[in-house]
Amino acid sequence: MPDVHTPTLYAIAWAVGLLLIGGLMTPRGDWYEKLQKPSWQPPGWLFGPAWTAILGLAAWAGVRTWALATPAQQTDILIVFAVNGVFHLLWSPLFFRSRRPDWALGEVPFLWASVVAMIVALGPIELFSALLLAPYILWVSFATFLNWTIVRLNPRPLAAARTSG
Repeated sequence: MPDVHTPTLYAIAWAVGLLLIGGLMTPRGDWYEKLQKPSWQPPGWLFGPAWTAILGLAAWAGVRTWALATPAQQTDILIVFAVNGVFHLLWSPLFFRSRRPDWALGEVPFLWASVVAMIVALGPIELFSALLLAPYILWVSFATFLNWTIVRLNPRPLAAARTSG
């Protein structure tokens, strides 16, 4: 009988790892507070719960499809989740640590494509699991527009922005 707990533990570790590392890579200091942001930007406290729910749903989708997948499909699941994890973790250090919203915006298409790859990989195995990723793609799409708007609202040279605050 296969061990059903191991995939669940890996999925939880994936989601919690992304949340913890992402949180640590998101220092919101004076530099961020001084940026011009659109009036429709969600409050800062919403991002943590939103990402927790989104990554929780993604982990659940991974566990559900893993149980139904062939060994080849399981390999695909591992690959798309690993690739997504890398692109998920790249955005915050680019935006917050490097203080380069423009670089973060350049990374977003790769993150977005990695979520699409997850949907494409999981969909043939179980449609419901692919649908569990809908909040992820919607949130990344919204965050892309927010990122683009912040870049547009803050046209001053980014070198000056990096040295202040």
